[in-house]
Amino acid sequence: MNHDERALLRRQAALFEDADEPLGLNEYQTFTSRTDRNDRPGPEGIGLVMLGLYGEIGSLLSALKKKQRDKEAFQSYHDEVIEELGDALWYFANAALRAGLSLEQIARRVSRSIGDWDYAGRSGDARTFMDLQQEQSTFDGPLAGDIVEKRLLALAGKVGHLLENWSSGAIAENRDLMSADLVEIFRALLMAADGAQVSLDQAARSNAAKTLGRWPDEKKWGELFDDGFPEYEQLPRRMTVEFIEREVGGRRHVVMRYNGVNLGSPLTDNRHEEDDYRYHDVFHLAFAGTLGWSPTLRALLRLKRKSDPKIDENEDGARANIIEEGISTWIFNHGLRHNAFAHVESLDYALLKAVHELVRGYEVERRPLWQWERAILEGFRVFRQLTEHRNGLVTIDLGQRSIGFERFP
Repeated sequence: MNHDERALLRRQAALFEDADEPLGLNEYQTFTSRTDRNDRPGPEGIGLVMLGLYGEIGSLLSALKKKQRDKEAFQSYHDEVIEELGDALWYFANAALRAGLSLEQIARRVSRSIGDWDYAGRSGDARTFMDLQQEQSTFDGPLAGDIVEKRLLALAGKVGHLLENWSSGAIAENRDLMSADLVEIFRALLMAADGAQVSLDQAARSNAAKTLGRWPDEKKWGELFDDGFPEYEQLPRRMTVEFIEREVGGRRHVVMRYNGVNLGSPLTDNRHEEDDYRYHDVFHLAFAGTLGWSPTLRALLRLKRKSDPKIDENEDGARANIIEEGISTWIFNHGLRHNAFAHVESLDYALLKAVHELVRGYEVERRPLWQWERAILEGFRVFRQLTEHRNGLVTIDLGQRSIGFERFP
């Protein structure tokens, strides 16, 4: 990556974070291009992108329908609507770019239709998302009547029409047809956003933050949470733990040992059918080694940050410990349903989002999704090695943000 490319990335990152500066339509579209993981270039990959658009429109319809239906709980759906609309914008912008159309071009064409007089003149010179919604009202609850429902149905119909033209081969024979379909979809998207009282600018920024949290331009780990605390309150920067499986009275259990001392109590699977849950402490080590976070390991090692009473109580206390144990158990059960994530290189976004929600309000919330993904996949990699050999040495290195496995000598 050269100097100019790095400068562009820094400008875009700053723009996404600066809500006072309007987000450009084409600038956001360029962002979708460089964050595209579709390895089929240009028009060849449009089919996959349109499938993504169709899926996101479905999710958007579901979220907006709940907002309209649940009169008492609508506020809880606002963030969901913002997220789903942002995802739909990403796929739409990417599809348009692959078709050779900029968002500014599409916005200009939107204003030329006589079908929707409400939009005439509003988007003719639009260069930013805010230009498209100059009269955007604030979100204050579901709209009355069937306004949202009609606009959502119109949006779904436009997307369905595009897919029909694509699957029938009509677009391959007439590229202008795709241009017309995209203009109609964008118009319907604008109307649906207005009906739902959602800012497209906010949705696009939210999508950019979400995308960069999963696939950053530069992977920066950040400082360790206990940097600056006394050494006797810091997690070991490098430690090797023994996992030893034993059988006593017909029951198998696992013991963790560090520097010749047992860590915690021997663990069994705690269920009728064995599933190797007794090795689940490896996930606490993965969290510590990769994220620099593990209230559970701190408790086992007696390394709570007592020099700061608030950190001791809130970050290293019982509730944080319970949350970590809950995450470990949940991802363990989820992973077992997927062959312990063997041969998996990327986790489902819904899983990562749910984990991130569980730690909201705690220091580890600052860790982006790509770090959580690394921690979970690396934890399962070592878990598979442990269960294959039934014992071994697990080493974490907080400097390298890594976890590794070795067989006993």
